[in-house]
Amino acid sequence: MLISNNFCGKNRFAEKIRECMLIGEYTHTIDTKKRLAIPSKLRRELGAKAVITRGLDNCLFIYPFKEWQKLVEKLSSLPIGQRDTRGFGRLMLAGASEVDLDTLGRVLIPDYLKKYAQLKKNVVIAGVYSRLEIWDETKWNTFKKQSEKEVDNIAERLGELGV
Repeated sequence: MLISNNFCGKNRFAEKIRECMLIGEYTHTIDTKKRLAIPSKLRRELGAKAVITRGLDNCLFIYPFKEWQKLVEKLSSLPIGQRDTRGFGRLMLAGASEVDLDTLGRVLIPDYLKKYAQLKKNVVIAGVYSRLEIWDETKWNTFKKQSEKEVDNIAERLGELGV
């Protein structure tokens, strides 16, 4: 499918794609009250209400509320009789917490999620499609170095999937 490069023009399809796109990598700190400032470039897409939950690879996921609702619908349609489905649903849903951005664009990270992701003071906020990922800075750098070494193999496997 061809997508016009005119993202700022009248191309409705391109505008729809960009409307929920969360991208970029930002280094921030968690303050003493366990609050994390969301970068201003991401706040509009995230909205005033979001959901934070356990993510994969020991990071946290923050979803805009609309995207969270889409994920919940997909998870609820999966067969409950499969162990993996139940486990993944529990990981995502039981660990979820609604968060509101305060006037300075900060969210409160619940203790149990901070512990799960082993977050210290320095964190990385990564925009990944329709969600944000919150990583401990050291873990992010380790993950990034390993992924960069494997980028050719990853690209090859994605090519097999048609990407």
